[in-house]
Amino acid sequence: MNIVHKIAAAARHGLWGFALALATASSAAAVESQELLKHASAGRDWPAGGGTFSEQRFSPLEQINQGNVGELGLAWSLELPDVWNVSSTPVAVDGVIYMAVGYTVLYAVDGHSGRILWTYDAGTDPLKMRMGWGIRGIAYWEGRVYAGVQDGRLIALDAATGELAWEVMTTEPGDNRYITGAPRVFNGKVLIGHGGADYGRVRGYVTAYDAATGQQLWRWWTVPGNPADGFENPAMEMAAKTWTGEWWKSGGGGTVWHAMTYDPDFNRVYLGTGNGSPWNQKLRSPGGGDNLFLSSVVALDADTGEYVWHYQTNPGETWDYNSSMDMVLADVQLDGTARKLLMHAPKNGFFYVIDRQDGKLLSAGKIAKVTWASHVDLTTGRPVELPGVRYPDGESIIYPGPAGAHNWQPMAYSPDTGLMYIPTREMAGYYDDRGITQENWSPTGLMPVGVKLFFDDIPRSAATTYLQAWNPVTQRRAWKFDTPGGTNGGVLVTRGGLVFQGRSDGDFSAIDADTGALRWRSPMGVGTQAAPITYEVDGVQYVSILAGWAGSPMLMGSLSAQSGWVGRAYPRRLLTYRIGGKASLPPSPAPLATVTPLAAPDFQVDAEAAERGKLVYATKCMLCHGAAAVAGGYAPDLRASPLPLQAAAFDGVVRDGAMLARGMPPFPEFGDAELNDLRHYIRQRAEYEPGLIERGRFYGHMLWVMFKMKLMAWGLLG
Repeated sequence: MNIVHKIAAAARHGLWGFALALATASSAAAVESQELLKHASAGRDWPAGGGTFSEQRFSPLEQINQGNVGELGLAWSLELPDVWNVSSTPVAVDGVIYMAVGYTVLYAVDGHSGRILWTYDAGTDPLKMRMGWGIRGIAYWEGRVYAGVQDGRLIALDAATGELAWEVMTTEPGDNRYITGAPRVFNGKVLIGHGGADYGRVRGYVTAYDAATGQQLWRWWTVPGNPADGFENPAMEMAAKTWTGEWWKSGGGGTVWHAMTYDPDFNRVYLGTGNGSPWNQKLRSPGGGDNLFLSSVVALDADTGEYVWHYQTNPGETWDYNSSMDMVLADVQLDGTARKLLMHAPKNGFFYVIDRQDGKLLSAGKIAKVTWASHVDLTTGRPVELPGVRYPDGESIIYPGPAGAHNWQPMAYSPDTGLMYIPTREMAGYYDDRGITQENWSPTGLMPVGVKLFFDDIPRSAATTYLQAWNPVTQRRAWKFDTPGGTNGGVLVTRGGLVFQGRSDGDFSAIDADTGALRWRSPMGVGTQAAPITYEVDGVQYVSILAGWAGSPMLMGSLSAQSGWVGRAYPRRLLTYRIGGKASLPPSPAPLATVTPLAAPDFQVDAEAAERGKLVYATKCMLCHGAAAVAGGYAPDLRASPLPLQAAAFDGVVRDGAMLARGMPPFPEFGDAELNDLRHYIRQRAEYEPGLIERGRFYGHMLWVMFKMKLMAWGLLG
């Protein structure tokens, strides 16, 4: 029972009981919330995105187990027709599910029946909607729900009523920062970071606020600013020695857009920092250097925000290998000694085991195909990079690519099995900065990341995915379970010996945590990336998951489109299961095998206009409408749309925001010429069919770049 319910119960016993309850409410609530987030009431609650402070995503509940999971059925479902992205992890406290979807629309839902208790729409700034991602999680503390808003606000709502308690702007007006990650709460504080390093000039930071009032308590910058302005703290002065050139003019990057973990054993917070701004180190820090604190795990004092230690996964990061993936805390026996560990699987394909006390790297192993480094030197803690990976001649093809071997979809750790369960992707990355120089590049231009953007469709065969069980002690894989498509959801593991995961093909599955065998699956009516949660109400264990295909899969063209969830016809829903559940899944359209481009023989494509439009599209439109205009998710496939055929209607939607209510943000900065170029590019893509010779040239070029890198690795090419 949370403190709000306790005060209400005390009030029923008279004024004295009510007064006494109020007098002790603040301290009692703080202790209760701290304990709740440490232990999650033995599994009855799921009060944080990672379950507890440890972020293990492990539940001690075992009512649903390997023996009876075949009896698992739908208990209830909730349709969410007015939101586009549900790639979010809910929380559950005292039988109530709290969740944020789309551009931060919050719901409180009865966890037993699925009845909506309240909703709150944060009303995101339309210009920030164009970042496309949507919110990925929320936090709970002392009877309040906390959420970031994509336009940079942090809000606190009364958990009982949904009324706004306070809000604060965490970013600066007009900057490129935005929020998609979940806040973290601890010690009466709420911590939030931001994204934006891929969109232009951004310098990363995290900020701690008073959870009761919203007053700013401390801020820690992740990369140094202009030395002429002085440094905020000794850590920034230290970091500045690892940068060269005038890095502050491009921002630097290092945004903490997702991963933050609180450690009650040391009263520290750990930050997983992002890539550089721009990605390309030749432009960002032309003389090289480690560029602290990019792509790092950084430990800060939780009360003051003072630097304690760091470990950098990619010194001199230049591939979008951010370390913004979840960090899991656990006490594990290593060589007969109990160690307090931090375990981390960032984009770069390695699994890191770090001592939380001092930040020392204990081991690192490859969890997927990795060709950018041979290994990590445990003496220095540094990766041993292979020749050619920094695209010295302008091109490199390496594994993994910027999508990462493990991305933000969370992994889970079971203290019962000692295994980490990791949603994994194997996909190469092609980096090309030919023709991009310090003189012609700008952080506010059409190639803000400093390498050429995706101009080609991403084929269905470009990636494989699987769920794997990884042993962090031996740095060996225990088992592997192949999954469909190029992206799949985060996971949950339980004492019942099950790993739950939503998949791109629309199935919700339960995998044997010991063997990797499929134990159960059930259709959701749509694919998902969201991670499931589990909780208990009146002695009954439930498992809930948000289902809906949007977010990062929209970016990947045919790789994402193969799952078949292209367009707005497919549902967004919250599904909740229990043993013996008998509810029926609401109907939804069958997956769409292919999208047929609209024929328009009267539209004469201007090749020069289309070439200009290609760059505008890749910079402004691709995130939602897909690589090479091949849609992969919620946003419609523009090749099949009649809108580009009508200049006035196209202008009204793209520039003036005529479809804002349906999630299409306006682009008022576009002039007539850019809008015309976009129309010609979209129609060119609608007419495009690569022939065998063109495909052969493409793959031949890719193979030649990889062969050159092999020659460099063998010392046969300088």
